Amino acid sequence: MLLFEGKTSFGMSVFNLSNAIMGSGILGLAFAMSNTGIILFLILLVSIAILSAYSIHLLLISAGVVGIRAYEQLGNRAFGAPGKMLAACIITIHNIGAMSSYLFIVKSELPLVIIAFLGKQTNTGEWFMNGNYLIMIVSVLVILPLALMKRLGYLGYTSGFSLSCMVFFLISVIYKKFNTLCTLEHEYHNMTPIAHTHTDINGTDDSCEAKLFTVNSQTAYTVPILAFAFVCHPEVLPIYTELRDATKKRMQNVANVSVLAMFVMYLLTALFGYLTFYGNVESELLHTYSREGRLDVLVLCVRVAVLMAVTLTVPVVLFPIRRALLQILFPEKPFSWFVHIGIAFCLIFVVNLLVIFVPSIRDIFGLIGTNLNVLWIQISIFSPFTFLLSFIIIDWVTGESRSGGGH
Repeated sequence: MLLFEGKTSFGMSVFNLSNAIMGSGILGLAFAMSNTGIILFLILLVSIAILSAYSIHLLLISAGVVGIRAYEQLGNRAFGAPGKMLAACIITIHNIGAMSSYLFIVKSELPLVIIAFLGKQTNTGEWFMNGNYLIMIVSVLVILPLALMKRLGYLGYTSGFSLSCMVFFLISVIYKKFNTLCTLEHEYHNMTPIAHTHTDINGTDDSCEAKLFTVNSQTAYTVPILAFAFVCHPEVLPIYTELRDATKKRMQNVANVSVLAMFVMYLLTALFGYLTFYGNVESELLHTYSREGRLDVLVLCVRVAVLMAVTLTVPVVLFPIRRALLQILFPEKPFSWFVHIGIAFCLIFVVNLLVIFVPSIRDIFGLIGTNLNVLWIQISIFSPFTFLLSFIIIDWVTGESRSGGGH
């Protein structure tokens, strides 16, 4: 059995895994609750959290049986070269989708923050208010330097700071619930299709009234959003490899603490976000607060915190992709800074192109969350997910539930 010498502490490992779990999907959870009702949402959230934790347990058992802590090598041991290639492709595609979703948040929110700081009411078209330029600047100045770290464990500090930012986001959502009246009903119900260009509100006709259970045309998007929100599996084995005094039980404890912490954060964010705006909540929660008051100081601080959090998550998600590509392209090659830097640069370049040209963050959530999380969870539920995917595709083709535009 292979031996691994890890140097990352239990706490730092929890920070990294929690940061991998918690991403931009948290902004869509209140929208998900508005289209399922509180009870159905809770059932789905508990179920997916349990399935995610159990699938991590299966991964750790598999790694322990064969003494391998790399997905590509596990695939190779089980199915030979095709299995190795499939594992690498799944990790690469999934994590590129995750990185794209985080940068979509930067693309949509950072211009609004700059507009607010400058005291303007609208985007006047300067280059520093263009989301496409801004994501390229953030990628070069922040993401790329962190992605060049040699070990994933070094990002534990930035992951801890990222989680602190999201705790502030949660506290602010709870605070706004008790300081915001549900006064958006008239505005939403009188919105013209032209005016409503950047996001969706839910498919219910009721406003300012909580529902325990509901099903509508937007409910099909709920499961992909929740499934995507708990995905951290590509990071599990890399974190396990670098864990100090690593054992299966110790890593399972890291996973359990991380999943439980994120479950609590997700539930509270969804509940209080939903109970603030009810049927008027948008698919991206921060946009709903923008309609309540774009120049609100607290909302502005929350935007900055979320931007920092999702930006610092991108390098954590990049590490497993680079590891997968190294296993495929340079399996026997010793560590090379040239290759290490080159892969990081190419990945960030591709993700920037994707974010610039793909119109909506929900497209990323729907496709990646529906298809690839099925493979990670390893539970035989292909038919329901296929059913949901068919609804999403029909929704795209007909355009009946989307008003156009993107984030």
